[in-house]
Amino acid sequence: MKKIKEPGMSVIVKTVARLVARVMLLFGFYVVLHGQVTHGGGFAGGVVMALVFILIMLAYGKEGALRTFSRTGALTTAGIGLILLVAIAFTGYWRGHFFANFLGQGWPFEFWSAGVIPFLNIAIGLVVLGSLYGIFAALTHFHSEEEEKQ
Repeated sequence: MKKIKEPGMSVIVKTVARLVARVMLLFGFYVVLHGQVTHGGGFAGGVVMALVFILIMLAYGKEGALRTFSRTGALTTAGIGLILLVAIAFTGYWRGHFFANFLGQGWPFEFWSAGVIPFLNIAIGLVVLGSLYGIFAALTHFHSEEEEKQ
């Protein structure tokens, strides 16, 4: 009886990727949400969250990753982040100038101490997450088309 090869890597790699992905995603959320108080922010946290789905794609194969987070979902995530970013910028514009800090500032080193910056970090994190994963998913799509031609 011939053994059917499952897409992706070995069972060990899949198990480790599944366990590590949850911790990495949680850490990415932490970096995005606490970027105004600690090192990091929207871009760094978005990169970490995108790497979670890239890790899933590498471990489980293209089909397994696209079931988890599709190309359409990546574009939607980036679009929502971009709309949120533009909305925050224009809300500040109505309050005085573009990207104005229209929320009150709290005490130093508190979570809400930076006004609109946490919301900007969330928007930038969504844009980076959707864009990086979307680019990687598109590259794998084009790579598979080239393999089918050969």
